[in-house]
Amino acid sequence: MGAIKKLPTFDPKSGELFVVIETPKGSRNKYAFNENLGLFELRRVLPRGMLFPFDFGFVPATEAEDGDPLDVLMLLEDSAPQGCLIRARAIGIIEARQREAKGDWERNDRLLAVAAQAKLHSDLRSLKELNPRVLDEIEAFFHEYNKMDGKEFEPIKRAGPNAAMDLVSKAEERKRSGKKAA
Repeated sequence: MGAIKKLPTFDPKSGELFVVIETPKGSRNKYAFNENLGLFELRRVLPRGMLFPFDFGFVPATEAEDGDPLDVLMLLEDSAPQGCLIRARAIGIIEARQREAKGDWERNDRLLAVAAQAKLHSDLRSLKELNPRVLDEIEAFFHEYNKMDGKEFEPIKRAGPNAAMDLVSKAEERKRSGKKAA
């Protein structure tokens, strides 16, 4: 698992975005990569009937405004196993803010990507091409997911692939420079 720490943000051959899956689609268990241990660890168990709607992972060599690697929801026909490396293209973001119980708000955007190998979503290039109901359901999932822990999740806006790549670039630079978000 030490190799995950060494991964670049983009595949040097294809230029596609690298995504590491932490939590497979359909899982009640939320996992997170522990960089210090080089292992995936169980962070929480969702209640019965609540499942991750898509594979959930992160973009390596990035740091989002919340201090964690940039979060990604991966559109792919079937779930990928934990630790799977997927080459993908970003199709947009759900810009959002989140706060701990009675804490300060902080940005916690969700990047949406399509696996390069996907068949069902192979023509999808932008959030505008995705059924808005899917985005509503993703936002509702994260609202309820956070609410269970006494946190708040508030979507701010939805943006397309250019904004997504800008977010990736900023997160890559933040990781490289070691500067924390303002």
